[in-house]
Amino acid sequence: MAERIKNISSSRSKTKTVIVPEMGRMQPQARELEEAVLGALMLEKDAYSIISEILKPECFYEHAHQLIFEAIVDLAVQQLPIDMMTVTEQLRKRGDLDQVGGAYYIAQLTSKVASSAHIEYHARIIAQKYLARELISFSAQIQSKAFDETVDVDDLMQEAEGKLFEISQRNVKKDATQINPVINEALKVIENAAKQEGGLSGLATGFHDLDKITSGWQKSDLVIIAARPAMGKTAFVLSMAKNMAVNFNIPVALFSLEMSNVQLVNRLMVNASEIPGDKLKSGRLEQYEWDQLNFKIKELYDAPIYIDDTPSLSVFELRTKARRLVREHQVKCIIIDYLQLMNASGMNFGSREQEVSMISRSLKGLAKELDIPIIALSQLNRGVENRQGAEGKRPQLADLRESGAIEQDADMVCFIHRPEYYKIKEDEHGNSLLGLAEIIIAKHRNGAVGDVRLRFRSEFAKFMNIEDDLPIHEFRSKATGDGASASVPASGNMEPMPDFLKPGKEEDLPY
Repeated sequence: MAERIKNISSSRSKTKTVIVPEMGRMQPQARELEEAVLGALMLEKDAYSIISEILKPECFYEHAHQLIFEAIVDLAVQQLPIDMMTVTEQLRKRGDLDQVGGAYYIAQLTSKVASSAHIEYHARIIAQKYLARELISFSAQIQSKAFDETVDVDDLMQEAEGKLFEISQRNVKKDATQINPVINEALKVIENAAKQEGGLSGLATGFHDLDKITSGWQKSDLVIIAARPAMGKTAFVLSMAKNMAVNFNIPVALFSLEMSNVQLVNRLMVNASEIPGDKLKSGRLEQYEWDQLNFKIKELYDAPIYIDDTPSLSVFELRTKARRLVREHQVKCIIIDYLQLMNASGMNFGSREQEVSMISRSLKGLAKELDIPIIALSQLNRGVENRQGAEGKRPQLADLRESGAIEQDADMVCFIHRPEYYKIKEDEHGNSLLGLAEIIIAKHRNGAVGDVRLRFRSEFAKFMNIEDDLPIHEFRSKATGDGASASVPASGNMEPMPDFLKPGKEEDLPY
């Protein structure tokens, strides 16, 4: 590569020499192959169908060849014959015939082709040359901006990552797969599900009724969990992450764009210890509460939960971090809190809706690439608040905020609905709704939709199975009654009971 030496001199200081690389070579191209491919397209009837997914007009280095290929695409779209005469006529209609060298040049292209047998191989070489030119142009732009001291380096890195991701996405192609290996893979999934307790083919959440409908969170699925503010989105995924990591030893990664890692862990401690958050925050605990805290948080130590609290996380940073977590810690599930706080910096969009669409598509692509479920929280718009009646307050797919692409890209959309929040205390049958939360599965690409009821303990920011939430008097009777097991905790998890909760100590019960 040729190099230019730039001297920066000053009458009062020593001369500094900076070596700046320059592009002194011809860009990658294959003119002869471009001619061969265009000629073959006009000679072979089915040639275009072979290369239509490989090439686009900008892949050709010669401008005249781009115009000719555009004319061929026009004919293909209209399902018209593609040959020397029709291409010439189409160029004439477009007003491009003289620019490409007239009918004589078109005739020359066809005369240079002996066979179209290797057109696909030739087309792939042309596509590779185009990709190389794209990378050269991209790197030159980044290099130029890197020398500009007015450009923020962090912003430049975001732009570079975004542009590189855009180039890679435009050129990703996946061939069709014969059905036999796919059948074998599907059978393995069924066999593994049969071996699991409860027949789950995916990752268990610890919420039994939810797992029955979903069969667990499935690999490569994008799951959207949406709700209005104060419905408990973060509490739900924290309860779920704790169940998965502690009860089932499933490594989980949590990307928190809203809370710091310390705030998030504080909420996990409230969840696990079942001590009200305001008391933990103030630190004003009774001795039995300190004992309860120390005992309960032991289950969080060494739990495979990985927290990243990078603010304003871009989808490109997420890809890098997610790949590393899967590779180094075998993470099986990624949770993002929440989608609307993400960005796609480094790429230009006409609106926020287009940016959110790009983010949701990227999350679905990442889930497929890593072959793990990705769970993203999402806000709902204010339409819910404006509707009247008990049914009117139930979220709908149309309430998803900022982009219809979220609904389109997601494999599953779940809403969290707590009637109690809207002062709805009884259902139509007169049953109490206090402390109840509904998980509304509104979209399920690979299964049934339906509603799941859970118990929500607001003082602990905790979601739990209905059957796990025993009333206090029932707990006391189990803990102190005749022949009662001393290992039944308030949360319903079967684990050893600390001394201060054992029979004979009921005066010290933390209630």
